[in-house]
Amino acid sequence: MNSHTVDLAGAVHYVDFGGPAAGPVVVYVHGLGGSHLNWTRLAPLLGDQVRGYALDLAGFGLTEPHGRRTSVGANAELLLRFLDEVVREPVVLVGNSMGGMVSILAAAHDPAKVRALALVDPTLPLAEGARVDPVVRRQFTVHAIPGLGEWSLRRRLARVPVKDRVGHVLALCFSDLSRIPPEIVTAGIALEERRATQPRRAESYLEAARSILRGVGRSEHRRRMAELTQPVLLIHGVHDRLVPIESARATSAAHPQWHYVELNAGHTPQIEVPEQVADEIRPWLARL
Repeated sequence: MNSHTVDLAGAVHYVDFGGPAAGPVVVYVHGLGGSHLNWTRLAPLLGDQVRGYALDLAGFGLTEPHGRRTSVGANAELLLRFLDEVVREPVVLVGNSMGGMVSILAAAHDPAKVRALALVDPTLPLAEGARVDPVVRRQFTVHAIPGLGEWSLRRRLARVPVKDRVGHVLALCFSDLSRIPPEIVTAGIALEERRATQPRRAESYLEAARSILRGVGRSEHRRRMAELTQPVLLIHGVHDRLVPIESARATSAAHPQWHYVELNAGHTPQIEVPEQVADEIRPWLARL
């Protein structure tokens, strides 16, 4: 895994996972609060089949905002520019959580740049009757309120130890805490400590979070999914606390041409059960 920085109206950090020169190109797109680290367990499992890249979206990982917007729409534009200026050929997008939503927007806006999409527990419209986890509901309710969201997140960043913050996120995203790899915890803590001096962290996160809430509440997200002409693989953890499994099932029913798979996992199967995710992506890629 080689780390790079490219200037796309400001520095953008990405990693190159390598892979066969003749293989298809996969670009991995992380979720809210995530980074390139979210793909370090899955990408090596696909490394003999694809060339892989993972970028840090604006406001996340090692990509500072540098005056750029950090909303889902703005990061979809950044992703397309990354494809234009770094990859320079049509790609397969593999997006998790917010990264799935960003990938959908990018693929619908410029389908010539995206061959196919593998959506791993992507942000989806809330299905009728779906149960929202109370911890998630409370967290996003606070984040949605101007002023209160900023105060709450700044206070958390200042007062809660890095190890506890990382542990909380992993506990929310994993269905089985015994599956959390120690190296993921260590890498997450190191990245958080490295990001400590980044400016406007709370504002960047909240702009992205609020754009997600606006997006899932509007018909535009459904329309963008309906516009996709590329092959789509939808993988979803049945124990996802952030995007209920009912939403994935409703989305699959609305798009019967998509290939749909459920896994015994939480919100980040690519970290929790990477071998199972790779086992689903490998044959699907081979059929493209």
